[in-house]
Amino acid sequence: MSETAGTRRPLWMDLTILGVAGVVFVTLVALGTWQVRRLHWKQDLIAAVDARAFAPAVAAPAGPVTANDDAYLRVFAQGRFRHDASHLVKAVTELGPGYWLMTPLDTDGPTIWINRGFVPTGQPASARTTPDMPVRVEGLLRITEPDGTLLESNDPLADRWVSRDVAALSAVAAIDNAAPYFIDADHMGAPADWPRGGMTIIHFRNAHLSYALTWYAMALLFLGAMVYVIRDRLRDRAR
Repeated sequence: MSETAGTRRPLWMDLTILGVAGVVFVTLVALGTWQVRRLHWKQDLIAAVDARAFAPAVAAPAGPVTANDDAYLRVFAQGRFRHDASHLVKAVTELGPGYWLMTPLDTDGPTIWINRGFVPTGQPASARTTPDMPVRVEGLLRITEPDGTLLESNDPLADRWVSRDVAALSAVAAIDNAAPYFIDADHMGAPADWPRGGMTIIHFRNAHLSYALTWYAMALLFLGAMVYVIRDRLRDRAR
């Protein structure tokens, strides 16, 4: 039923509602556009990671690194493990709950923290101390993970680690020349040996296109509803 002249909503209220609706529409379009930008960023990231991770290994850098230019770069380093300074970092993998085994590697340059791989809960410590000789480690360069996770924090005093924080690990081990990154090592030894290396996840979920289409579809539906309401209000005012 049409509103009578006496009960008709004032023009300023219609304009206010229209303004709010316009803001909602623009926001939905902006969210879709942001997802498109994220899509291009994720595609570039995937291409860059694939190019670095599967390229021939290069010598581990001695200087600063950045996530944009160096993350997942395939590198190698040579040196001797310092097993006495190893730490376990809490992890959950496709093999179940357990830990990453982090051990510093003394090289001719900086000391480099090596994520030697996954160790399941309850695995004997004796399996974590080999090899005790000069080694060549190959794997993927990873950026340090400071401060813990979103839900938990590292507790160095209690030797409780939930993230691979190079600076904090180095402070506990009294290492003053540590590289500002760590290496996820390829698996070393027999296939069934622990720690289990080579478990870096390098496949990134990319759902940004579906998110963008969803936001754009919502914007179109909202625009259609706006047009319908505006036409209805104009007809009412014309009576």
